[in-house]
Amino acid sequence: MAALACLALGASPVPARRAATPPLVRAIPPISPAAVFGTDRRVPLPAQWKDVQDKIGLLFHVRARMVCTAFCVAKDIIATAGHCLYRTLGERPPQLDEFWFGRNYDTVRDFARIAGHGNASVAQHIMSGAMSLSVRPPIDATRDWALVRLARPACSKGVLALSVLGMEEILREAEAKHVFHVSYHRDFTPWKPAYARPCGVARNFEGADWDTIARDFADPASLILHTCATGGASSGSPLLLDTPAGPAVIGMNIGTYLQSKVVMQAGQVMRRMKADTIANTAVNSKSFAEKLELFRQAVILRSGAPMRELQARLRQHHLFAGKEDGNYGAALRSAIEAYEEEQGLPVTGLATQAVLQRLQR
Repeated sequence: MAALACLALGASPVPARRAATPPLVRAIPPISPAAVFGTDRRVPLPAQWKDVQDKIGLLFHVRARMVCTAFCVAKDIIATAGHCLYRTLGERPPQLDEFWFGRNYDTVRDFARIAGHGNASVAQHIMSGAMSLSVRPPIDATRDWALVRLARPACSKGVLALSVLGMEEILREAEAKHVFHVSYHRDFTPWKPAYARPCGVARNFEGADWDTIARDFADPASLILHTCATGGASSGSPLLLDTPAGPAVIGMNIGTYLQSKVVMQAGQVMRRMKADTIANTAVNSKSFAEKLELFRQAVILRSGAPMRELQARLRQHHLFAGKEDGNYGAALRSAIEAYEEEQGLPVTGLATQAVLQRLQR
């Protein structure tokens, strides 16, 4: 008998519909929650947390039938799960210029596009942990984050502060019932934000201890395993800490960690048992908080000639082997990261004026 693990992601499909400007996510029939542990504690957002509603929204793509939660971290920057934009390893990603962000979706519907949507440079305005994510061991959960620059400052009502805590401190705060969750869920009164408290956080769970769990993840040190109830569209939602200064983001919900027992014979899976839901997963805010200021200050190159020059100069350094087509993709990102690391610079993977100017010396 052996165990196989995977990550079930919390992005949700939306019904196909004809294009509108801006498009709307229609109400859809209730479905079963993705992962509820014990009693479902989700309730409508209490009055004391109404200001949080102004700082979160829906990120959606109607043609790709994708919807996730996202939250404001700067006036023109939101944070969400990376798989909401890129999907996972082997899947075809949706067109990035067709995404919309609807802040405070149920009440305000303050819509914004991703920066660069009008000049084919959307990809350059996204900073993420990875552009290709594995949901099988080693699971890339802690790289499943993205910072997205909007075409205008839609987060005008404020942002959610990012708090960087070590795992032991998060465990203590959860034990004190200070950790809670706010998200949109497909199965909870679409599309109104739900509140859940308290959220349990642990290392060991029934049927899976930390040593076993850690082997399934690429970077277990940055992983938060929690029991906040989740549903479809909860990917990218904030795991929050109640502090005297107000709610602070300590992590981002990604998906649900599953394990299934299998019968092996001669290295082949002969029989697979029903998968057990172990816990929900979140990436510690440390993974993206330290990148936010770099992203805010980055001056992104225009598409076309500047990007082609960047590609050519990285080729001269034997770091880029793709086409000099002026487009930003995985190969160019990897080349920029390699150059930044080589030069002792903060690693961002962003196509910026600063990187090009350094290459021009």
